[in-house]
Amino acid sequence: MKVKCDQDGIKRAVETINRGGIIVYPTDTVYGIGCDPYNGEAVKKIYDIKSRSISKSLPVLTYSINTAKKIVFLDEFTEKIVEKFWPGPLTIVSKLIDEDLKKTLSLNDKIAIRVPKHDCILKILKECKFLVGTSANISGHPSFTNPDECFRSIENYDIFVDGGTITSKAESTIIEIENEKIKIIREGSLSKEDILEV
Repeated sequence: MKVKCDQDGIKRAVETINRGGIIVYPTDTVYGIGCDPYNGEAVKKIYDIKSRSISKSLPVLTYSINTAKKIVFLDEFTEKIVEKFWPGPLTIVSKLIDEDLKKTLSLNDKIAIRVPKHDCILKILKECKFLVGTSANISGHPSFTNPDECFRSIENYDIFVDGGTITSKAESTIIEIENEKIKIIREGSLSKEDILEV
């Protein structure tokens, strides 16, 4: 089912997430696919839909820095970075402090997390707080910014939230910070220079 990014569409998306369903949704970078990260069965479906290796961990989207702090540890230096770039195309690999997520997402002590800068997905996240945040594509294939192309290419989800064409140059930049040193894991929309300027 395809829905618009309006009040009714967002309500249906949140209801779908809460009952263990899968949604495809717009972000500020690419179209994503996700579910309740606390629902292990739904998480397995994401891996199946994407043909993704179980060895590759799934990132999580959240609504704000404060909600992020409920599941990850952010030191003072890292918090300064995310205050500058969240909401936005920066994913942080940080220490996971939520034992339930370690089980459902098959993680050890770290998780990739970000707050996206897109009104539609933020409205959904305001209601459900956390969402698996991986690109809506088959692993190894290009990500989608065009909703029609994405809609034709992905199967076995429950709801497609159409947010129109996304005008983004690339996916999010992924970094990890240790002892106030920034390690770039994947350079995307933000360059290393953009981040170091902070």
